[in-house]
Amino acid sequence: MMIHHVSIGTADVRAAVQFYDAVLGALSIKRTHLIDNVAAAYGEQFEFWVGSPCEHQASAGNGAHVAFQAPDQVAVDAFYRVALAQGAQCEGEPGLRPAYGSTYYAAYVRDLDGNKIEAVVM
Repeated sequence: MMIHHVSIGTADVRAAVQFYDAVLGALSIKRTHLIDNVAAAYGEQFEFWVGSPCEHQASAGNGAHVAFQAPDQVAVDAFYRVALAQGAQCEGEPGLRPAYGSTYYAAYVRDLDGNKIEAVVM
């Protein structure tokens, strides 16, 4: 595997953990680590971390996003619904994205800190 983990910043670790527990739970991705008020990790072989940045205030990356593999379209739909219920902003409703492939089905949201995340199944 080429990438070991991805980390994004948050201004509020507790709120981010509550958000990601719910949103990634819709994709059957579980939290694997918690460092209280510092960071949390999700996933087994490849980890997704959300935490308080050490050097600067948290800010969303321009043009960056993290895509999570969904088991099916139902899970993509659930990811989207749960994310919006948790306070996320819509960046693209669930649906086919034929520009990326004939079976590419995805949804995009911005988390509580403005980070763009995606759930996708192909």
